[in-house]
Amino acid sequence: MGSTTFEWPRGAEARDTAALELWLAVHGWEVDPSVFMAGGLGPAVQVQPIGAAGQDGEPGLLILPGETVEYARDRIRIAPRAAAPTTAGTGLST
Repeated sequence: MGSTTFEWPRGAEARDTAALELWLAVHGWEVDPSVFMAGGLGPAVQVQPIGAAGQDGEPGLLILPGETVEYARDRIRIAPRAAAPTTAGTGLST
């Protein structure tokens, strides 16, 4: 199934977004294309279960620059800061 964590880096670029989209798809989630937020540390990304676009009440998650996302069963959450050693340069954690 792949890695259970993904680090959304500060100053994320297009390749980071592509890697996140692939990681999310494996777990049944997607980036919400209707939400875009840019800030001084980089973009924030809103994610949701695949197919949830336009459905009220569907759980989503806002991922801020520098946060690590964790997949656990059927949900995605922000991982505690101390719990995510990363593999350099890939955005994926081991």
